Order: sequence, then structure tokens, then C-alpha cells
Amino acid sequence: MGDASTFPDAERRPMISTRKVVHISMLAFAFLLPFLSWGEAAGAALLALSFNLVVLPRLGVDLRKRTAGEASEPQPTLWTGILAYPISVLALVLLFGRRMEVVAAAWAMMALGDGLASVVGVAWRGPRLPWSKGKSWPGFVTFIAAGSLGGFVLAHWTAPAVPGLRLLILCAATALVGAVVETIPIGLDDNFSVPLVCGGFMFCASLIEWSALESNLPYLGRRILLAVAVSGALALIALGLKTVNRSGAALGFLVGVAIYMGYGYKSFLILLTFFLVGSVATRLGYAKKAARGHAEGRGGARSWREATANSLAGAFFAVLVITTHYEAAFLVALVAAFAEAAGDTASSEIGQWLSGRAYMITTFKPVPAGQDGGISLVGSVAGLGATTLVVAVGYALGLCRPETAAIALGAGIAGNVLDSVMGATLERRGLVTNGIVNFTGTAFAGGLALGLMLTLHLI
Repeated sequence: MGDASTFPDAERRPMISTRKVVHISMLAFAFLLPFLSWGEAAGAALLALSFNLVVLPRLGVDLRKRTAGEASEPQPTLWTGILAYPISVLALVLLFGRRMEVVAAAWAMMALGDGLASVVGVAWRGPRLPWSKGKSWPGFVTFIAAGSLGGFVLAHWTAPAVPGLRLLILCAATALVGAVVETIPIGLDDNFSVPLVCGGFMFCASLIEWSALESNLPYLGRRILLAVAVSGALALIALGLKTVNRSGAALGFLVGVAIYMGYGYKSFLILLTFFLVGSVATRLGYAKKAARGHAEGRGGARSWREATANSLAGAFFAVLVITTHYEAAFLVALVAAFAEAAGDTASSEIGQWLSGRAYMITTFKPVPAGQDGGISLVGSVAGLGATTLVVAVGYALGLCRPETAAIALGAGIAGNVLDSVMGATLERRGLVTNGIVNFTGTAFAGGLALGLMLTLHLI
């Protein structure tokens, strides 16, 4: 979604680069999805990956990606997109292969939405997005339009039995989410982030049924009043105690309302447990952590960024609790997401307080406490305790059964591991921020728990 000013040599380069031509042309294979089994589709994605990895480099064609402010010659290390593309297609097939219309729509949004948005961004120097100065409004709108239309055409071709209007609404909502993800300024290739987020969002949103919401309507009138009152009170208390700043309180209020709407005070208590664990862990040994340069800024007060990173996935699952017929599955996903968030916060804060040395999770070499990807014994124990506490609260409130509580606990631990691995690899290289890592950890934990619940039919 850049524009001509992003590339000094934009006038000398073709409007549609060879890289984009390859991406869009590969979309033709998506029309084969209705005729392929899950295994055949995965095999086709592997063949595409092999072709891009072995054949394309021998053709002498420049398929690397240019970045903002770059000179006419692209950096040799930025050739990754041509590999990320088939890897993402393979991931989509493996994750959502039983719902090929989801694979097809997310694929179209990756190829057409992102591809045409870049073309329009180069051709039309429109106003910049307020949250991403390297992206423009024309490119943003083009992503939504092209992604919606392309996703609908391919999804309808793949699953003609799905009502057209419903499918169009799903694709439009997913394209909007994809456009937002594409504009987030991270160093990781968006051929990874866009299709995976779009696929996960569309799969969950496709489970929404009016009959599910209708059955909950008798409870929602009073619940929304309680949600506003309880969430507002907590936001004001947190602001008064300086555990959040104003933006954190505002975003926390909205998240709290969404989570309370999910399952009343019981789902809200999961959020409250995470909030208390995180606040206490942050304040413990704050002076010592500050002296080491590892303490949270603003005196430990969390902003809207931290609230979004740690709570957005849980709020999404809470909304799906009352809008789908998979209430039990999404409740476990909600518990797992906040269990991961609590474990990550506690392990980081307690580890930095009580341990001066950590070990890199990818190499197990000693590093100073507080480094991204570093883990310590005391921090790991604290993280496991916090994760277990949130799951135990969920079990005590009846949100989980014994077997589903085990799923939530395992998913929360897996999310903590992924968080540390991403910190040691992507975050240390400056490709993603800590907020992106935290959101990915919570979304992964919730998504893993949801997938296991649906696969094992524990609903």
C-alpha cells in the first residue's frame, strides 16, 4: 500500500512488478480447490513451494521486495515473500482444509487484496493512514474492495452451497481485518500475517448464527447494563491505582464490556484474574527492575497497546460465545487466551525481579535477564503458576470441564513457549514489536484450544 514517493525509482519500474505478477498468477490454482482433497491441496502447495524455491531463482528474475525509502536496487535479503506465499497457502490448507472456501478467500485476499493495493498505492499518491505513515488510504480501500470481491468469487466457486449474501458479508468483514493487518508497520513479510489472520478470522466468523444470538437476547438487555457498570468501575479503579493510563483504561473498558457480554460475571472474572496477576507481577520489585532498565515505562501503567495485545483475542472469543452454537469451545478458547497472557506477564516480570540471568530459549546460552526470548527457572515457574491459576478459576466457575481445562492449560503453555521463541527470533531482529508477539501468543493459545475442542468434538 505504498505510493510512488515510497520508491525513488517508481517511475522507472513497471506498475505491476514481476513479483506481483507471480503472486496473482498463482491464484489461478485456487480454482482447483473444489476438485482437490485435503491431501491433494497440501501436495499442490508443496509443489508450488518447491517451484519457487528451486526453479524461480534459476530464471534470473528479480522477485525481491523493495522497502520504504530504498534505493533502486532491492536488498538481497528481502526475497522472502516469494517463499512466504506458498508457505502461507500450505498453512491455510493444513489449518482450514476441511473448509476450502476459507482457504480460497484468504488466498485471494493475500494475492489480489495486497497485490492491487500496492499497485494503486504506487499510482495514486493519496493521503496517509494516521496509524501507518507508509501506507495510504487509496491502497487501504483497494485492499478491502479487491479482497472482498476476489475472496467472494473464489469462496463461492469453492463452496456454492453457502448463501451468497452471507458469504459476501463474511468476505467483506475479513477483507477489512486483512487490510488493517497489512497496514500494521512490522518487518515480517505480510504474506505470512495477512492470510493467517484472515483465515482464522473468517473461520470463526463463519460459525456465527442468528439463532445463537437470538437465544441469548433475553439475557443481553440486563447483561449489557451490568457490563458497562462493572467494566467502567474497574477501569476507573485501575486508572486511580495507576496500573493503566487513560488510553489503557478506555480500551480496557471496551474489552471488559465485550468479555462481560460473553458469559456474564464468570467470563469477566477471567479477565479480572489476568488483570490482578499482571498488575501485581508488574509492581513486585519494580524499583529493582527499574534499576536494571527492564521495568515497564510510565511507572508500570499499561497503555491501550498492552491492553489490545493481551486482551483483543479474548474479547473476540467472548463475542463468539454468544453468537455461535459452539459456546463451550469458545469459552475454553477465552480461558486459554487469558491463561497465556497471565503466564507471559508473570514469567517476564517475576523473572526479571528475582533472577539476574536468563537463558535464550533457542540456544540455552546465558543472557542477562530481560532480554527478548530469555527464560529463567523462577520466571518459568511463576508463569506456569499464573497460567494454572487462570485455568483453575475457569474450572471453578464452570467454564471448563476437567478434560477441557487440561486443553486450556496445555494451550496456554504452548502459547507461552511460542511467545518466547518469537521474542528470541523475530523480536530481537526488530521484525515485530512486543505487542505483536503478545497478541500472537494469546491468539495462538486460544486458537489451539478452539481447534482441539472442535477436532475432539468436546462441544
